[in-house]
Amino acid sequence: MQNNQMTQKIGFIGGGNMAHALITGMCQRGFSATDITVIELDAARRETLKNTLNVQTSDDLTTLKQADVIVLAVKPQQLKVVASALKPILNQQLIVSIAAGIRLNDISRWLGNYANIIRAMPNTPAQIQAGITGLCAMAGVSKAHIQTADHILNAVGSTVWVDDEVQLDAITAISGSGPAYVFYMIEALQDAAVRLGLSADAAEKLSKATFKGASLLADVSTENIATLRAQVTSKGGTTEQGILSLEQAGLKHMIANAAKAAANRAKTLGDELGAD
Repeated sequence: MQNNQMTQKIGFIGGGNMAHALITGMCQRGFSATDITVIELDAARRETLKNTLNVQTSDDLTTLKQADVIVLAVKPQQLKVVASALKPILNQQLIVSIAAGIRLNDISRWLGNYANIIRAMPNTPAQIQAGITGLCAMAGVSKAHIQTADHILNAVGSTVWVDDEVQLDAITAISGSGPAYVFYMIEALQDAAVRLGLSADAAEKLSKATFKGASLLADVSTENIATLRAQVTSKGGTTEQGILSLEQAGLKHMIANAAKAAANRAKTLGDELGAD
């Protein structure tokens, strides 16, 4: 591996939305587009990636022989086939998988018991460099490789490392699926605003700005979330009535159930796709 992370040769297998987001963030953080190669079977997508990101593109895996890092950015259902094709060209490259659910031991087995692997679970706000990624490394992965993976994923947001891979199922449920929960709640707030007589445009603007502002305040404030909520919830006021209604409806319980269901599904996917 080269010492300067920004001059390493980095290959992506798969040129979908998450790969596009990662590459965009990496280039904005100082990585050279000419040092990035994307392996993509779809000719139209290859052309788009080349024209919009100025990266190298190919449909031939062997072009990654000289890569320092290979990012597996394909659908989980495709990973076993990709791994079989990738196995003959491995020579100590760091493998970073962003395929949801597929466990380190299964990736290693498909790659011929290869051990230089890190799993990452990014989320869709990575598209605007506002994501967060959970990561877990196989035992024995070097500190230098861990720093490399962290540097790549920090290009699109922040990172959280866990020692126990099982916790990636929880991360999938919270931050991986979490943006959908937030969008769902924005939709619900918009619907409520319209029911209260506001126009659809006003409802959308108010709902988006409220979520954005509250999130930014939570991020920069030294107060914990419960305290921030209490500061808005005056005794006998309008917010208190709204919060009481949410508590009576069991909103926290519903969110906990949603996260549990997502985590269980992540585990099941890992069981099913890694079964052979």
